[in-house]
Amino acid sequence: MTWKERRIITILSAILAVLSIALLIVLGIRYQASRADSGEPGQAEGTLITAEHEYTALSYCNGSATLSFSLDEAGNWIWSDDPDFPLDDTTVTDIIGELSTLKPQQTITNGDTLESYGLDSPTATLTATTARDAVLTLAFGKATTDGDSYYMLMNGDEATVYIVADTLYRRMQTAIYDMMVLPELPDLTEGNILSIIIEGSAGQEGAAGLSTVLTAQHTEGSEDTTWRYSGANVTDDKTVQALLDDLAGLSIDQCVDYRPSDEALSICGFDSPAATLTVEYTAGTDTSQTLTLYIGVSAASGDGRYVRLKDDATIYLLPTASLDPLMRISVNGLEA
Repeated sequence: MTWKERRIITILSAILAVLSIALLIVLGIRYQASRADSGEPGQAEGTLITAEHEYTALSYCNGSATLSFSLDEAGNWIWSDDPDFPLDDTTVTDIIGELSTLKPQQTITNGDTLESYGLDSPTATLTATTARDAVLTLAFGKATTDGDSYYMLMNGDEATVYIVADTLYRRMQTAIYDMMVLPELPDLTEGNILSIIIEGSAGQEGAAGLSTVLTAQHTEGSEDTTWRYSGANVTDDKTVQALLDDLAGLSIDQCVDYRPSDEALSICGFDSPAATLTVEYTAGTDTSQTLTLYIGVSAASGDGRYVRLKDDATIYLLPTASLDPLMRISVNGLEA
């Protein structure tokens, strides 16, 4: 074989290789297209929202409540229904973050009916708006068989159904009171409490409830504290020690009603509180401060009592266990 013949064969071989690669590419494209046309789910790559968006408003319905949030002039997220609500915006920023990384697990085109995916009547919807009024809308249908994902439509496009992880949907289930920055109670220890006053229910209108006053005597240069009730030393009283332990760990863990109506206040027992706690304490200075806590009736769930702080109409819930000694004293007092 001459050099010229070998060169021709080499060139023809290269051309054949290029044509083979091109043929494989075309076949692959046709295969993917045939899968989509048949409604068969296929793996999607990349995020759905590819552009960078600075959202300034977010609204969603989670099936039980509709919540709307927006950025104020200082760039802080607020609850649109009540801008004064002490919002912990962690959930809002998490949702915004989820939008920027939203990636479909599968994409279905020319698939089944919207009803089969639960998208004819969505279980949750979301709308996010930018400063330039660009709007993103999402609609969630039913969960997939394994319960770990949801069917979803985007921007009203009913021809394309996405399957996405349940992370975003779950974040949207957070109740507004679970996004509240709860008040922090002072650090109440034997070393900084000056006095404790516990008043029982007044009962009949105009009547006075039982009042129990505990005073602390602090010895200079010592961490020991002597507790007195009606002049008697009750430092070793088990009920007093249990009360002090509970006060040291007292904290607000749950909001029940942020702006309660008069009717709600009455139902929760604040027309005549079951007990009133007043603690005078120091907070690292010589100036004394006062904590006043009004205690209402037991919650219907049985896991706590309704409480309010002085000058705060909000109704909170405290665990029953942390109020047991206090309630016993409010009814029975202490024997001198």
